[in-house]
Amino acid sequence: MLPSQLSSGDVIADRRADYARMLAESGEPQGAAELMEQALELVPGWAAGWFSLATYRDKAGDAAGAREALRTVLALDHGDLFGAGLKLALLGGAEVPDQPSSRYVERLFDDYADRFETSLVEKLDYSVPQKLAVLIGAISGRFRLAVDLGCGTGLLGPEIRDRVDRLEGFDLSRNMLAKAAEKGAYEHLGQADLSLDAERSGLFGDGLPAHRADLVTAADVLMYLGNLESVFSLVSALAAPGAAFAFSVEDAGEGDGFLLRDSLRYAHGEAYVRSLCDRHGLSVETVERSVIRMDVGKPVHGILFVTRAIA
Repeated sequence: MLPSQLSSGDVIADRRADYARMLAESGEPQGAAELMEQALELVPGWAAGWFSLATYRDKAGDAAGAREALRTVLALDHGDLFGAGLKLALLGGAEVPDQPSSRYVERLFDDYADRFETSLVEKLDYSVPQKLAVLIGAISGRFRLAVDLGCGTGLLGPEIRDRVDRLEGFDLSRNMLAKAAEKGAYEHLGQADLSLDAERSGLFGDGLPAHRADLVTAADVLMYLGNLESVFSLVSALAAPGAAFAFSVEDAGEGDGFLLRDSLRYAHGEAYVRSLCDRHGLSVETVERSVIRMDVGKPVHGILFVTRAIA
């Protein structure tokens, strides 16, 4: 559900917010912002309304006003359900966070689940699962157990199913997991948060031991995390000696870090990823650059990696 659709609890405020949304959709963000301000006079504690106001002000060219509204969102919603911290950073009002809030990512994909594959595959030419599967296919032999991190609706699972004896999938979004279950490719599906440590992540316990996987995958997942230290720590805990870790990132170009893009996704530099591999005992075996999807009519460039846990 989009922030503009979340009720304020006040009928008049909701009506003004609806009119504001219609004005914004008609290309009148300044008028939309003025109406939203009137709605918020009635319900000043409405976090979703402040987020909508920030969006309208930004589109109207009022960056300072948008930053003010976003700070109000964060003061009202400490869990940052709307990703206000990311938007504030893009507008120059805060440092780029190492990671978005888990609540924001979970809500984003819970809301997106029903239209995810239509939007991403059919409209945006998303191709990471197929391209990553080709690289995995070049690895000799079968895999006893594969763990698909951020499995989403399960697009990668069917691509590698014939090479894997047991396939586990984990995602933060329960709605995405429900879609993955419909494909019937996974023996186990579970909710997990890749921003947390091993004990709290949801990847272990309940009969799921450490160092159980000889293949770990993360297809188009790491762009929803900035600092990847937690992910690589989890991979180290999942991987058996000699296990393969195959994953993709959006390409940040030169530099040894990561950056936040206007899409609210993170991009990572090859040097940064290689440094993480070195620290976590992974040898880089394959690096392939490729267009991984389209976004607003422009190609999004990514990097696909295949690494191996040093035995």
